[in-house]
Amino acid sequence: MSEIDHVPDRWDPEPRWPAFTAILAVGGLYTALPRHLVIGPRWLFLVIVLALLVPTFISHIKDLHLLNRILGFTVTGVVTLGMIGSVTLLIAGLPAHRETPAQLLLSAASLWLTNILVFALWYWRLDAGGPHGRDKRFGHPDGAFLFPQMTMTPEAKTKADEHGWSPNFVDYLFLAFNTSTAFSPTDVPVLARWGKVLMMLQSLISLTVLALLAARAVNIL
Repeated sequence: MSEIDHVPDRWDPEPRWPAFTAILAVGGLYTALPRHLVIGPRWLFLVIVLALLVPTFISHIKDLHLLNRILGFTVTGVVTLGMIGSVTLLIAGLPAHRETPAQLLLSAASLWLTNILVFALWYWRLDAGGPHGRDKRFGHPDGAFLFPQMTMTPEAKTKADEHGWSPNFVDYLFLAFNTSTAFSPTDVPVLARWGKVLMMLQSLISLTVLALLAARAVNIL
């Protein structure tokens, strides 16, 4: 059997801590927003996120994959609703000039970063059966996004030590970052319709935050 055809019997699953860190970062960014951009008590959002994140982590350790998937989608949905609510409040409060230019810039930056993290979580959870589904396969032959490694020949993958390559959270974070900055895919074309819809929503939110809110703050400095 050649080196190219050899498939190991076991490989290490994708680590989950980057995604958990991203969720905690979203909770921290939300808590740091001005009071009028936060729905309910300032501490409530972070408490809800932690209350969902702890059993999510435990279910992953215990290999309770269905429960982990349900909790994962729940906590991702919660941080998404929090972000959308804050963006809506920020836009609604613009005519009242409730924030100083510096506060407006800080709020826009926080929501822009939150937008990247939230959509990176969605791409990570939905693509190719989610992290657990990708862990069950060797390599990454197909999915909603065409990563450059997926277009390499087996010989090229072996030479680059990428024969068993599979995307992890950092790859989806990079995709989300490019979507928020370039408002389009860069080196990772999107194949699935649900991916196209999510990328359009992410670009729309990023465009709203950067072009409308941040630009106005700069103009009134």
